[in-house]
Amino acid sequence: MSGRLAGKVAIVTGGSSGIGTGVVEHYAAEGASVVINYRGDEKSADEIKSKIEGNGGKAICVQADVAKVADCQALVDTAWNAFGKADILVNNAGVEKGSEFVDVSEADYDMVLDVNLKGPFFTTQAFVKRLLTANLPGRVINMSSVHEDMVFPHFASYCASKGGLRMLTRDLAVELGPKNITINNIAPGAIITPINTGLLNDKAKLDPLLRNIPLGRMGTVDDVAGLATFLASDEAAYITGSTFIIDGGLIRNYHEQ
Repeated sequence: MSGRLAGKVAIVTGGSSGIGTGVVEHYAAEGASVVINYRGDEKSADEIKSKIEGNGGKAICVQADVAKVADCQALVDTAWNAFGKADILVNNAGVEKGSEFVDVSEADYDMVLDVNLKGPFFTTQAFVKRLLTANLPGRVINMSSVHEDMVFPHFASYCASKGGLRMLTRDLAVELGPKNITINNIAPGAIITPINTGLLNDKAKLDPLLRNIPLGRMGTVDDVAGLATFLASDEAAYITGSTFIIDGGLIRNYHEQ
């Protein structure tokens, strides 16, 4: 297939839903072979794979829990075994758990930090080891959040995980740059995804949010996936260590209600 990512192989964690699915579909449309990671939703992953193959693309589905280091390593190994290489890693899988700070449990804290920070750390490590052994360049794209910088009361663990991801990205840009491996963050604001169904159906919460967004609307999965495609392409070869905010201006106009 032709396209900006023709001949590339991309691993997308959490690729069976939401933004991850959008990234998978955009990458496949641009010619990449895609590795669709999922934790529990095998049916959705298989449906996306079938859709891609029906359009002439190549895809595999890989079950892995990125909160477990062994699964992170197995995910990367499976990609290499299937396609002979992997050029692009998108650390998209993420979770959040709302709670008053004083009520946060150790189990909930561990869940959020393990998926949102430990997962990208060790999946990237496994990916980079493969690249270095093969002497290949690579791209890492982390799906962060505006909350790597913007406060989010009652989601302290989530903010801590995304703030850690911001610093990890900056650090690895310096360490991996000499190896021709780039790493960047995408920081979405309010995006229309299944996880936000409750918000979309709650006018009392939705209207104040939209007033905080200068563009007056929530973002779409395609908005985010388009940016992820650019960062994976040759057009972004000189970009590393940066966070790209995609939020309709929310972070510049946010007021806590």
